[in-house]
Amino acid sequence: MIQQTTTMKANVFIEDKDIDWEVTGTGVKRKIMAYDERLMLVKVSFLKGSVGPVHQHHHTQITHVQSGAFEVIIGGDKKVLKAGDAFYIPPHVDHGCVCLEDGILIDVFSPHREDFIQKG
Repeated sequence: MIQQTTTMKANVFIEDKDIDWEVTGTGVKRKIMAYDERLMLVKVSFLKGSVGPVHQHHHTQITHVQSGAFEVIIGGDKKVLKAGDAFYIPPHVDHGCVCLEDGILIDVFSPHREDFIQKG
């Protein structure tokens, strides 16, 4: 058994059915799949036309397009990405997206996104 700390929410096996969606915006919801101090895995679902507003953060991010199509902007460059594609975002670089077809993004952050963890 793996000991969990207050900065860890991870099991060796992570089952999607056990994690609830959290609505984060119009047509956007996410599941925080797992994290520790150094790493976080997040699934984000978008409906067509939904927007991930341009923003930046100190975390390194890599995102896999699981399904759908997205116009992604990173540091002023735009590209349409589809299922199977991925993108890398260095720390402190402006980025965002517009969902062109209903889809899911799989985000990996290092370190974990402190702002995503609800304080209770």
